[in-house]
Amino acid sequence: MQILLVEDNLSIAKGLMYSLEQKEYKVLHAENVKCTIEIMDKEKIDLVILDVSLPDGNGFDLYKSDIIKKKIPTIFLTARDDENDIVKGLELGAEDYITKPFSTKELIARINKVLSRGKNQIIHVKDIEFDMDKMQVYKAKKAVELSNIELKILHLLFLNLNKVVTRDEIIEKIWDWTGNDVNNNTVTVYMKRIREKLEEDIIVTIKGIGYRIDGE
Repeated sequence: MQILLVEDNLSIAKGLMYSLEQKEYKVLHAENVKCTIEIMDKEKIDLVILDVSLPDGNGFDLYKSDIIKKKIPTIFLTARDDENDIVKGLELGAEDYITKPFSTKELIARINKVLSRGKNQIIHVKDIEFDMDKMQVYKAKKAVELSNIELKILHLLFLNLNKVVTRDEIIEKIWDWTGNDVNNNTVTVYMKRIREKLEEDIIVTIKGIGYRIDGE
């Protein structure tokens, strides 16, 4: 597993790199936005630990413009402990947000959790199994037949297990997948069909916001 640490404080960076390497992670270090982009273009990165305040830019902007497109799990690591910043980081899709000063032991535990999540090829929720590699859904070991869009929506929810996926995010994804404009009613119809085909109540509706699947 290869981790990219984006941190301009060299003292913090050296300490973290040492601790992570002791856990047998390979760690690459970037001090700014420019270097981060160059490394991501050349290397396969499994996780980014990203400071928000960088010498040549903002970690949130970097995440939105580059990291999210590469679908690399990200943990924001920053001195900013303002609640709005924390919410913003998580709403953007980051896996976690840790404020300085922090416990290295806690950070490593969270890193392990994020990286181990990626190894779960089959995710189980109640009587439903989602094989993330084969893109196949099963109920009680029997394959569930979903349309292409239904499968992708369900996959999106499983990728964000225990996190809310907003209706706007789903609408945007459907546009990306199909090039078709859709609205809230379309999302409602898709969710209804998915629930009916699963025959299992695993999708939680967050009224006025979106949907969530909770892992067991």
